[in-house]
Amino acid sequence: MEIVLLEKQHNRESFNSSTPLLDEYIKKQASQDVKRDLSACYVLTDNEGKVLAYYTLSSNSIPREGLPEELLKKLRLPPSYQNLPAIMLGRLAVDQEHKGKGYGKFLLQDAFEKCLLASDSIGSLAIIVDPIDDSAVAFYKKYGFINLEGSSRMFIPMKTIRELINP
Repeated sequence: MEIVLLEKQHNRESFNSSTPLLDEYIKKQASQDVKRDLSACYVLTDNEGKVLAYYTLSSNSIPREGLPEELLKKLRLPPSYQNLPAIMLGRLAVDQEHKGKGYGKFLLQDAFEKCLLASDSIGSLAIIVDPIDDSAVAFYKKYGFINLEGSSRMFIPMKTIRELINP
């Protein structure tokens, strides 16, 4: 099994995460978003190219007023920075048949590594997510994501990811 960019030959028709929004996205929308440069879609596949899990990344920003005051103090950002660069982990889903095997954690670690590399090249303060339900919130909290004030989004600073990957 490997994590690669989504390609036409990947079999995603039987993908079933038990969340219709995520299932329909990988089946019908992901390829179009990739073609339009709206996101990159990474898939975990088996030897036959069947999609077992996936996640997407795209550029985004975080409004300064949503960040916790203590983090803003640590960062010592000039007041002119109202929207801070971030990477959106837009979707992360595992096929129902493969849940409980650690694939979600494996995908998240892969996303962390890709985001750190991108951040080193273009600068990004954090990864943000839009958890789809309470179980997604619990998943992201377990890995250090923090609620973004005034929204349902969560984020994790790149500094935290660096510390997790390179303790």
